Amino acid sequence: MNKLSAIIITLNEERNIERCLKSLQAVADEIIIVDSNSTDNTINICNKYKTKVIQQKWLGYSEQKNLGNNIAENDIILSVDADEALSEVLTQSILQLKKDGFSGAYKFNRLNNYCGKWIKHSSWYPDTKLRIWNKNDGKWQGDIHENVILNKNISVSHLKGDLLHYSFYSIEEHVNVINKFSSFKAEALYKKGKKPNIIQILFKPLIKFFITYFLKRGFMDGYYGYVISKNSAFSDHLKYVKLRELNKNAK
Repeated sequence: MNKLSAIIITLNEERNIERCLKSLQAVADEIIIVDSNSTDNTINICNKYKTKVIQQKWLGYSEQKNLGNNIAENDIILSVDADEALSEVLTQSILQLKKDGFSGAYKFNRLNNYCGKWIKHSSWYPDTKLRIWNKNDGKWQGDIHENVILNKNISVSHLKGDLLHYSFYSIEEHVNVINKFSSFKAEALYKKGKKPNIIQILFKPLIKFFITYFLKRGFMDGYYGYVISKNSAFSDHLKYVKLRELNKNAK
């Protein structure tokens, strides 16, 4: 049977990490934790399981994950976040893959849990992610929304089952993340010399809400579908007004 290394980056993930580790027990031959000096109970929980813990000052999302990949004893990588877990169907798909042999890279759907509700529309599903590949065939790139960039001519297959993502436990958490990442995005646009116009500030958020709530059927996710749609629009609004402020303050 082919062997697989699971890589997880952590920082104060005591709320999530045990659920993640339990879901990996059937498929992972090695679990590597790249921890950014957690101050909570994360490491103690990891030590309850057969994991290899590496303490590393924060390098950025991609570099932190690539560090774990480079340390891995096995070529085949399964990358998961601490707030994610394998569903039973996905577990069985990976076990069958280990039996049959790996060829190329593999993606699967991610199902997001928002404030206790599974979100199946609102642009949040299927939310397909590429998370299994040979570490010699690609690596993580990007800092705000990192992605696995594969070498040319690497085939990508889709596995059955969902990666369960426990995204936000409260609306407040979501808003705080929106505030943080809208700043990152505004700064990235500013460094590229971008300047927002009135259409982007006023109408892009409205368009985003229309797409998320109506075209992507956010209304079928009930109350939280509405909240997600509004927050997605708010995120776009913040990004552009923060970009405007950066340009204004530079004058």
